[in-house]
Amino acid sequence: MKVLILGSGGREHALAWAVKRSERVTEVVCAPGNGGIGQVARCVPVDLKSVESMVRLAIAEKPGLTIVGPELPLSLGIVDALEERGLRVFGPTQAAAMLESSKAFAKRFLQRHNIPTAQYAVCTTAAELEAVIAGFQAPIVVKADGLAAGKGVIICPSRAIALEAAHDLFSGKLLGEAEVQVVIEEFLTGDELSFLCLSDGKDVAALAPAQDHKRIGEGDTGPNTGGMGVYSTDNLVDAGMKEWILRHIAEPTIKGMADEGAPFKGVLYIGLMMTPRGPQVLEFNARFGDPETQAILVRLESDLVEALEACIDGRLAETKLEWTAGASACVVASSAGYPGSYRTGFPISGLSAAAEVQGVQVFHSGSTQFGGQLRTAGGRVLGVTAVAPSLKEALEHAYQAMAEIHFEGMYYRRDIGHRALEKKP
Repeated sequence: MKVLILGSGGREHALAWAVKRSERVTEVVCAPGNGGIGQVARCVPVDLKSVESMVRLAIAEKPGLTIVGPELPLSLGIVDALEERGLRVFGPTQAAAMLESSKAFAKRFLQRHNIPTAQYAVCTTAAELEAVIAGFQAPIVVKADGLAAGKGVIICPSRAIALEAAHDLFSGKLLGEAEVQVVIEEFLTGDELSFLCLSDGKDVAALAPAQDHKRIGEGDTGPNTGGMGVYSTDNLVDAGMKEWILRHIAEPTIKGMADEGAPFKGVLYIGLMMTPRGPQVLEFNARFGDPETQAILVRLESDLVEALEACIDGRLAETKLEWTAGASACVVASSAGYPGSYRTGFPISGLSAAAEVQGVQVFHSGSTQFGGQLRTAGGRVLGVTAVAPSLKEALEHAYQAMAEIHFEGMYYRRDIGHRALEKKP
């Protein structure tokens, strides 16, 4: 069958790569795609901000399956629109995607269903901020309610800075668009964990767990980004903890959404902080994470298309996911200046040599074909990903491949996985 993937980043490149491996797939179409995705799929234009544009494309292409990559089309209701037209689509409805599209909704949902999360308050006016923030100990986490492409979370070392950040969210100064609600949250300490599950609205199946590195700078310093690198290992979460997270967080979330009349079918991304008082939910995403997907899918041995179709058909309980033992790592090459302002259009060289390194796949996040050459076209440009028997080897192979690649202003963190390597030499 033909599979249509909506999106243009590293996540969509990894999805296209994994989907193409299915024996059932004859063609992969990605809209709008990017320079790298064009090597494994036919890229066609679409406006991801327009449901009408995406529906028109899907009707024209007649895919057997559509996979929605980014959060924006989900929040606009693209799944509802395609389902209404009888098309098979993988992803949650607009109502179910509220778990990601509104942080205030997600926090209230967690509280309603007694799912562990940080203490919080939701402010609907700037006038409330000072009194609310006075009730929190520094550091304080300030969050935009709506979608912010990974830039809507500010960790503030003092109440004064938290107040300023919250005011800047309400005014639109921080993200360019004024927030209607702002979430103030307790700061949690511990290791972050990305725990992704497939769901058919009733059952859940855990994907390989991963750990993201959100800060731009080495040693986890500087502002948050969309993710500078990630790794996945067999021992990231032991069997007992995995079962606990499924039983106390993932399953109650899926049951809670069904009970509230918005069954969640798709990928539930649970961002966790593994604190001294146990796992606490930091956030939900209603889709595959980026760059987690790159590190997770290179470890998937079973057919991704079969698993996604099982979610659509409500038969996930019959589906078994198979994983490559060992580890994987993805290191992101970004443009100088990211996550602030950056320049694009620089030629990218060394990709062929990088792809020859053992166990390596190079996924493109922000590239374009121009004048017969791949050029940079985003803040995050490449996700150099490797799978190996151990994390140490996976990282060595990823960095060996990264050393072959060059574009002007290229920046990447050289310490991805450092905490895990310090724990387990």
